[in-house]
Amino acid sequence: MDVTESYGFWILLFLSLWKSSLGQIVYSVSEEVNKGTVIGNIAKDLKISAQELESRVFQIMSGSNAKYFDVNVKTGSLFVKDRIDREELCGSNQKCALNVEALAQNPHRLYQLEIIILDVNDNAPVLPDDTYVVNVTEIANEGDRFPLPVAKDSDVGSNSLKDYKLSSNEYFSVDVHIGQKSISAELVLQKALDREKQAVIHLILTAIDGGKPPKSGTLSIVVNIMDVNDNKPIFSKPLYKVKVKENTMIGAKIITVSASDLDEGINSEIQYSFHGNTHESNLFSIDSNSGEIVVQGQIDYEEYPAIELRVQARDKGSPPKSTHCKVLIEVLDENDNVPEIVTTPLLESVKEDTKSGTAVALIKVSDKDGGKNGIVHCSLKDSFPFKLETSYNNHYSLVVDGPLDRESVSLYNITITAADEGSPSLSSSTVITVHISDVNDNAPHFPAPVINAFLRENGQAGGLVTKVSADDSDTGENAQLSYSLLDSSSSSVPVTTLININSLSGEIFSLQSFNHEETKRFQFQVMATDSGVPPLSSNSTVNVFILDENDNSPVILAPYSEPGSVNSENIPYSAEADTL
Repeated sequence: MDVTESYGFWILLFLSLWKSSLGQIVYSVSEEVNKGTVIGNIAKDLKISAQELESRVFQIMSGSNAKYFDVNVKTGSLFVKDRIDREELCGSNQKCALNVEALAQNPHRLYQLEIIILDVNDNAPVLPDDTYVVNVTEIANEGDRFPLPVAKDSDVGSNSLKDYKLSSNEYFSVDVHIGQKSISAELVLQKALDREKQAVIHLILTAIDGGKPPKSGTLSIVVNIMDVNDNKPIFSKPLYKVKVKENTMIGAKIITVSASDLDEGINSEIQYSFHGNTHESNLFSIDSNSGEIVVQGQIDYEEYPAIELRVQARDKGSPPKSTHCKVLIEVLDENDNVPEIVTTPLLESVKEDTKSGTAVALIKVSDKDGGKNGIVHCSLKDSFPFKLETSYNNHYSLVVDGPLDRESVSLYNITITAADEGSPSLSSSTVITVHISDVNDNAPHFPAPVINAFLRENGQAGGLVTKVSADDSDTGENAQLSYSLLDSSSSSVPVTTLININSLSGEIFSLQSFNHEETKRFQFQVMATDSGVPPLSSNSTVNVFILDENDNSPVILAPYSEPGSVNSENIPYSAEADTL
């Protein structure tokens, strides 16, 4: 058995023994302990002698966690084999446990070890930057708060981040907030600021963890005291209104907004801009210096019948102050949209016997324009046995409005036109195709009510007498015909003894040979029946004339005698010449 086969064999055997031989022992060890640190005596905990460990080839099974631990089979000690970093293995998880599997052979038994890695305070709190700048105006109020960067500590439990301290100063204190996942801090203004007295304040923020001894990290805070720009711009009115036609040319000026600032110098210089980048604002541009608003996109009433712009006036002070106003733009509609028609067929085809008033299709018309430009009227072009009925609010039904005859017209292409009330009016049209399906309303039709056929006497049985044919104006099964024979009321002999008919082709064949001297003519009726439900039929009379042939020799007959008889006449001796 090679190594691969042996390994596969042991795997299968371990799986089969897992349920009965699985055991678990829990150990704990601190992270960062020295290599060789003994965690416990596995022989003692498993109640196995050290000699038995060696004889049974006791070993830690290979795997992701086997690199950290090993067993001294001579002493039974479980010891650390490699550096253990809890933060690397388990991150910020509160519990960090490694599962290790051990194997003893002869007999085979698998043991599961759970080794809990205990955190040590080997990480100091870390702040994201070395220096953090806070800009505070000199008119800030006492009690104003300013958020500070959050420190991170990779340790957990009591070794994690616990508190913030602020260096001693007369202006600010620190307020610590303890949350579920982090501890944050805010600067709180305790005393009014005076930029002219002190323009910059330097502070040190210290983040402290709960370890023993504790570790800490620091952040240098630079507080810049900003000069007062205590007047904000004021618009001439808070709301501007203007009307603009849709499709107004790009570049057209629509309105100018204006604001003023009571400050002087750079603090009174104003710049205008749109506040909030929306699609509507992208249709316009504003001159940052003059406040003039012009069109820069396609204005569409159907998309935006009214547009509200928020304009910001901002001075150039430091920090700048700003104010806002609204510009309400009413878009005036133009008739630039043709009506739209949506059709929904209700029937794949319409039977020709459909009653008037039956709905064939639904029609919905709409127009994106407003006012009269959006009022739509729907009508049929040309004359059809159909009409439009109004359902509700631009909804129509196409209904049957007269008799239908598939044999006359089997398909209608109905043009529906929708026109609005705009000036000039815009219209659109669509075509609804209506297929007329057949019903069995036409009986078969023979070309003539009486058909004459001629058959020579003495012909062989089975000869073709004639072929009858009828047509049917219907279609499909309604036009599929079969033929049959009917006896004439005057016939003394059943016609079916004389002739036979092919029900599909209408060909009529003789069943016997005929003698003109015995039968000169016989008559019967042929019936054609369609396959409709219910079926329709019609008849035609067939006269068969037996044509004479010269098949009899002349016969001399005495008066009142039968053919073939022998007659004698007595002539008296006294008969004179010319006597009959």
